[in-house]
Amino acid sequence: MTPDHDKPHYTRYRAGRRLPTLKGTPRGRTAGGRQESDVRDERLSLRSARRPRKPRTAPGAPGRDWRERVTPKRILLGLLAIVVGWLALSLAIFLVSAHFERTPAPLEVASVLRPAGFPLTSANNILVLGSDRRPKGSREPGANTSGPSRSDTIMLIRTGGGHSARLSIPRDTVVEIPGHGMQKINAAYAFGGPALSISVIENYLHIPINHLVEVNFENFPQLIDAMGGVDYTGGCMISEISGGFRNGGFTLRLSPGTHRLNGKQALALARTRKNLCAPSQTDLQREEHQQALFGDMKSRLLSLSSFVRMPLIAWNAPPAIISDMSGPTLLGLFGALAVSGTPPTRVLKPSGNVTLPDGEEGLSVSESERRAAAARFLAG
Repeated sequence: MTPDHDKPHYTRYRAGRRLPTLKGTPRGRTAGGRQESDVRDERLSLRSARRPRKPRTAPGAPGRDWRERVTPKRILLGLLAIVVGWLALSLAIFLVSAHFERTPAPLEVASVLRPAGFPLTSANNILVLGSDRRPKGSREPGANTSGPSRSDTIMLIRTGGGHSARLSIPRDTVVEIPGHGMQKINAAYAFGGPALSISVIENYLHIPINHLVEVNFENFPQLIDAMGGVDYTGGCMISEISGGFRNGGFTLRLSPGTHRLNGKQALALARTRKNLCAPSQTDLQREEHQQALFGDMKSRLLSLSSFVRMPLIAWNAPPAIISDMSGPTLLGLFGALAVSGTPPTRVLKPSGNVTLPDGEEGLSVSESERRAAAARFLAG
């Protein structure tokens, strides 16, 4: 008999409950004829379903943490879309305003203008005029409120295709006006409107003029206010426009230094001819003030604050001018002015004084000075 310690040891394993089978059912299948492995898989799936699992979220899914969804690239693309959309809205508003609110130039103007390419890509010479007509209701003695007026502002602008130049012409410059003899150049506007002014200036300086822009003084202040005003830096300024406040006009008072001007103040500065703080100033300083004002308007248009105001500016820009240009051409002009550089301030310099037949004093400009000024302008 074999001792117990010599007997082999066995480990018993209890098998899981077998799936019920029927007599005659093939091995590996249940009574329903299903594979035992399929049934086991279903049981395991049921057990797994009972256990709570941490939800998994695919990258980019709505449930993902917002910090993972917001990336620098997406922020940049979002800002770019906002900028493009804002500019597109402003563009549409400008074209609508130019179609319905812009005042077209007189029909005869088209016959004296020289053809030119699109202002954004081709050099264009634009004549800017402003009249000295007084506002209705003015009590200024001798003020003209309805009849023919003289050009208060005369400026040539060259822009487009990489060009940038400005030339102001003093209003007292004496020229030959067909049918009227020797007269101050601003009288051409009173005799024949902008068409005659264009012809006289072309013949005087031999500069071809492609487009006309007249400042609509009634709506110009609204454009300046839409831009948030403009800055002016200079000495003391006291001027009475259209007779000052006491005559239904406007009185401008500025101390030395830098000032933010609203629309009415900017218009008064552009029209100031006699500065009571400096009686010795002439039309040359006046033209310099106008060019400084124009330059600051351009700077303001390129500022961040004007970008925020862009739709408001776009709506108020076309009504502030009278022009032969359509909406798209005006848009090209403003685009060319925005991307062009800032040219130096240039004023046609007189060589002396001349007395007119009626006794008025005017300014004479030598032929050599006219040629030099025209050459600098066209080369700009």
